[in-house]
Amino acid sequence: MALLPTSNSLSPPLIAEVDMGGGSDSSSVIVRATVVQASTVFYDTLATLDKAERLIAEAASFGSQLVVFPEAFIGGYPRGSTFGVTIGNRSAKGNEEFRKYHAAAIDVPGPEVIRLAAMAGKYKVFLVMGVIERAGYTLYCTVLFFNPQGQYLGKHRKLMPTGLERIIWGFGDGSTIPVYDTPIGKIGALICWENRMPLLRTALYGKGIEIYCAPTAEAREVWQASMTHVAIEGGCFVLSANQFCRRKDYPPPPDYVFAAFDEEPSPDSVVCAGGSVIISPSGVVLAGPNYEGEALISADLDLAEIVRAKFSFDVVGHYSRPEVLSLTVKDHPQNAVSFTSASNIESQEKS
Repeated sequence: MALLPTSNSLSPPLIAEVDMGGGSDSSSVIVRATVVQASTVFYDTLATLDKAERLIAEAASFGSQLVVFPEAFIGGYPRGSTFGVTIGNRSAKGNEEFRKYHAAAIDVPGPEVIRLAAMAGKYKVFLVMGVIERAGYTLYCTVLFFNPQGQYLGKHRKLMPTGLERIIWGFGDGSTIPVYDTPIGKIGALICWENRMPLLRTALYGKGIEIYCAPTAEAREVWQASMTHVAIEGGCFVLSANQFCRRKDYPPPPDYVFAAFDEEPSPDSVVCAGGSVIISPSGVVLAGPNYEGEALISADLDLAEIVRAKFSFDVVGHYSRPEVLSLTVKDHPQNAVSFTSASNIESQEKS
């Protein structure tokens, strides 16, 4: 399957002379970026990884040096599922659904992470990938970051799952809200509706984010207003990637049932309409939104636009009032269980 970029009139890449191993004046950098709008191969992690590599290769072939995938691309977004949950009860069928979903998730670190890192290195791209992370028996909606040297940089776990997501996904904490300082700008991500949390956005602004990635499962047109607001508020580029899915992209019933729908959708029914978009720091839509199907959506990001935008409004700079308003972020891990070794106990007793 060959996917064409929505913005297919892009000139040859303007970023060829950027040193991918070290930074200088970031405001002189122009970055070609692609957001991927495509569906998971549900319950088939290996096939999804194969699909991801084809898409990364295609994006790289027309000069992209940053590729952003949708929320839960590896592992799948379980749209329409209830996992048999009602207040006070869980069904045996729902428990089995969760077992299959858990099996499709990935360990971080793990073999799938190694393969994704290899893809980033092979195609020389910064890669931002939405995954379902398996940590023991708890799942997290997570974004992974990789650099063109084939290195895994780290992750962001969704801090606040939305609605029924809270039944199947654990909650992230302040230790996974990274912003990475790279030769193509400072890159970070929030996932879907946590982008609507003002204090969480402010934490990223405080870390100097310049390329703000927003993997999502939200296809309604109102999402565009949120993404435009974030771009203007943060004075940053916003790259929002969503899946485009039809019913036939999920397993057929009874293996997968859209229980939350009034009736089972037909195979060709669109169940997630995409809307992936790239927006400049001044709120100008550079590419997208696309509601037509699977696509690669690309734009050239002129980082000088960030400086121009922040001259008017710098939310954590000259427009902040820290003597009136301030934010404290607890950025250490929150562990349910901690252990003190015998040697530490002995040293404490001696002191």
